[in-house]
Amino acid sequence: MSRDLAGRSALVTGGGTGIGRGIALALAAAGADVALTYHNHDGEQVAAEIRSAGQRSRAFALDALDSRDVDRVVDAAAAELGRLDILVNNVGGLVARQDGATMSDEHWHRVIDINLSSVMYATRAVLRHLPDGGRVVTISSLAAHHGGGAGAAAYAAAKAGVHGLSRSLAKELGPRGITVNVVAPGLILQTPFHETFTPVEAQQAAVAATPLARAGVPADVAGAVVYLASDRASFVTGAVLDVNGGTYFV
Repeated sequence: MSRDLAGRSALVTGGGTGIGRGIALALAAAGADVALTYHNHDGEQVAAEIRSAGQRSRAFALDALDSRDVDRVVDAAAAELGRLDILVNNVGGLVARQDGATMSDEHWHRVIDINLSSVMYATRAVLRHLPDGGRVVTISSLAAHHGGGAGAAAYAAAKAGVHGLSRSLAKELGPRGITVNVVAPGLILQTPFHETFTPVEAQQAAVAATPLARAGVPADVAGAVVYLASDRASFVTGAVLDVNGGTYFV
């Protein structure tokens, strides 16, 4: 991989596993120093892997739903790396499936907070450090386009909210040269999300309906993030880059 991000520093939330891990490693391979956060998974191993490859890295335990903890960790990451040029919002999850007709208030608020409020908290905190020309990239989902599978109404709504939030921030931050974009993956295997919430039969059906006839892997998403974080995407903002093998409304 080319060293397009040499001399820059990135923060990846939810970087301990799956897509987040792939993104953190890809940013480092492109030359960036990388701080990452983790909650249920061990981010220390990812940080050690990045350091062994020659880039600076540190992992921070984070409660992404506590805005004060987000502020603390972002400030600590900026101090550790000396600067923050790139934010990748990767925290998210379905938690469980609940139909709209029987969905509890608790479920609704928790899913919205995990997938949308966490993005706002982290972005707001990073903007205190982000220089002109900085990059914000948020991981969304194909569900934002087509509503997701059964029981994913809250998740789909939150991810659609990520698109609206990102487009609004792109307008607000454009005069500073800060770009704000979204990557919306489809079926990405080798991740805890689909291993937990997508039965094998549903995975097989999704692959069969995908023009490229395969599922994605974290590296597919990571490549899109590295592009959006680089100078090659300096005139791209407010965009949703779909990484789903050509799947829509299936």
